[in-house]
Amino acid sequence: MTETFFGEFDLASLSLWLFYLFFFGLIVYLQRENMREGYPLEDEQGNAAPTPSVFPLPEDKTFKLAHGRGEVSYPSQQVQEREDLAMEQTQPIRGYPFVPTGDPLVDGIGPAAWVQRRDVPELDGHGHPKIVPMAATENFHVAAGRDPRGLPVMSGDKVVVGTVTDMWIDEPEQLVRFLEYQLDPEWGQGKRLVPMTLAVIKRDHVKIRTIYAKHFANVPSHASPRQVTLLEEDKIAAYYAGGVIYADEERLEPQL
Repeated sequence: MTETFFGEFDLASLSLWLFYLFFFGLIVYLQRENMREGYPLEDEQGNAAPTPSVFPLPEDKTFKLAHGRGEVSYPSQQVQEREDLAMEQTQPIRGYPFVPTGDPLVDGIGPAAWVQRRDVPELDGHGHPKIVPMAATENFHVAAGRDPRGLPVMSGDKVVVGTVTDMWIDEPEQLVRFLEYQLDPEWGQGKRLVPMTLAVIKRDHVKIRTIYAKHFANVPSHASPRQVTLLEEDKIAAYYAGGVIYADEERLEPQL
């Protein structure tokens, strides 16, 4: 009588141990993949910090960007970090907050912080800039609501600082992303953009309440009159948003 190979072999035990090995490998894989964003770690001073994990960082994963924009890898050091920030720690003890040492709106500190994004415009599925001024396209017009073009721009301290000249459209999303306005010579030079979500269109003016008249000269500008880059978008939005806290010293205190 001949016994088969599996005659004395416990297939149930083999299946169980294979499951254990697979599950352990899955945990290791997911833990390492979880360390692609925000790693390698840094402490509050920007120095390298130990990775609180028994598993090593994953190997770089390279992504090929669309429309010939090259490649980017994570979690490598390809992403440029901002250095020499104008801020200092209130106490030389870990965990204490940092405070600005200069103009936080200009320096991009705290609520006015911006990210070192790529200095190229965001593209649509066809490789064209997503956000363009309405004056550069014939496909859009104001069909409802108040057209803000030509209205004066009023600051948070109720000073007229310029005039709305155009609206910048997100073509794929079919909505207004920015208002463009020309600064009056008393408050600065050239044109600026303001995110539509931070502007209020009134009957006879457009209100930007987050910053005061003296701050408009330093609003980050956009290099091209026909497109805005990802980096410029972030700097512009951060400047206005930071004014919610930093435009007036009274705003730094608790509000009831």
